[in-house]
Amino acid sequence: MIKGSGIDIVEIKRLEAAIKRWGDVFLNRIFTKKELAYSNSKRFPMQHLAARFAAKEAVFKAYGTNPKLNFKDIEICNDKYGRPYCLIKNKRRLITVSISHTHEYAVASAIIPQKA
Repeated sequence: MIKGSGIDIVEIKRLEAAIKRWGDVFLNRIFTKKELAYSNSKRFPMQHLAARFAAKEAVFKAYGTNPKLNFKDIEICNDKYGRPYCLIKNKRRLITVSISHTHEYAVASAIIPQKA
């Protein structure tokens, strides 16, 4: 059984514009240090940041209207094979995430099982 599912798409240029406008204030409000380090280690960091932003939005949508979470409570990581997974601060939750991106868009989905 599925408790919740969510999907989100991000136009990479819009995220880039927000970062140019608000800089580190925006980055540090949305992303964890680990997410920033991972994304900045890539050839096209903006695509990876956008994918993580979309994944966080998908998690919010999967939780519904009252998640009592903020952006930094949700951390999108990758396992040793590159598969994304989601950590929720102070909660033991299994949330499946899938992310993908092109040069223009990033998309992500999140599924919360009933027993999570």
